[in-house]
Amino acid sequence: MNRPEHEAAKRDPRFTVMSVSGLLALGLGAAAVLLPSPYVVESPGPTFNTIGEFNAEPLITVEGRQTYPTDGALDLTTVFVAGGPGQQISIFDAFRAWADPAQAVTPRELVYPPDISEADIEQQNAEAMTSSQESAVAAALGHLGIEYEETLSVVGFAPDSAAEGILEEGDRLARINGMEIEALQPLKDALNAAAGDSVDITVTRDGETVVETVEPVQGESGDYQLGVFLMSEFQFPFDVDIALNNVGGPSAGLMFALGIVDTLTEGPLTGGEHFAGTGTIDSAGNVGPIGGIRQKLVGAQEAGAEVFLAPAANCEEVVGHIPDGLRVIRVETLGDAVTAVRTLGEENDDAARLPSCED
Repeated sequence: MNRPEHEAAKRDPRFTVMSVSGLLALGLGAAAVLLPSPYVVESPGPTFNTIGEFNAEPLITVEGRQTYPTDGALDLTTVFVAGGPGQQISIFDAFRAWADPAQAVTPRELVYPPDISEADIEQQNAEAMTSSQESAVAAALGHLGIEYEETLSVVGFAPDSAAEGILEEGDRLARINGMEIEALQPLKDALNAAAGDSVDITVTRDGETVVETVEPVQGESGDYQLGVFLMSEFQFPFDVDIALNNVGGPSAGLMFALGIVDTLTEGPLTGGEHFAGTGTIDSAGNVGPIGGIRQKLVGAQEAGAEVFLAPAANCEEVVGHIPDGLRVIRVETLGDAVTAVRTLGEENDDAARLPSCED
């Protein structure tokens, strides 16, 4: 007796193979969406106008010193990071980011140590932000010729440090070869002037004055160094408050300093124009490199900025990745940045000669 054709079809092995393949495809697709990936995605974050308002309050407030009205915008730029500890992303998210030129995909192990936690990262970013704000105030006051006090303390040692075993953590630096150490830059200048010869470092240690002799070593930059990590403590002649608590890291230092300079200087520094930028800053006003420069360029352009101030050390990453309509100016110091903003704000003949990352 012949069996029905539909019964034979149910038992066709090709049907079974197709069913299994379909289930496998669905399973792999679900895994791609749900399973975490070992990558971090960086994308353009929000911008904040340092001479504007945040949560209906001035982002920068000065008490105890004459301030002046500002105009235009001096935006600090940020990067949104997804995929770090406590916030893993899927393989699908990583592939989608790879297809977007405004985003960057990086192996997590190259960004975060394997044993770091989300709480550790938040604490580090908060500390870096506090330090950058204090350095920004110091740099701005130094640029304006306003005196303040800076105390340097040893908080650690670099690999192959010249001072390890001689200086100690907690030492407060007081003098170098008899000259008072009033700030970081004079210390650097004195070390370079010694050109590798031994220097006498006077420190305060456990309440006592101690003099130690250290032979500085020359670093890759050519500068002579003690090989110590220093923490600066400042005493300013008036109060400067920066009301931005939801952004971490040190890269806003330059734009904070510019905002403070504009607030303390008569006449709008920007000429009413829209600027953005990024960069770390030390108390001497030196601008350092940051991460995520390409994403910050995109964020600045999307926020309406026409000029971007970029650290000179980041210029290689900038070339070929400048969004349409955005001009990028290369800066190495706070003085460079102030000159660029004022020159472009005034639209004088020097504007065309400002250095760019493409020079």
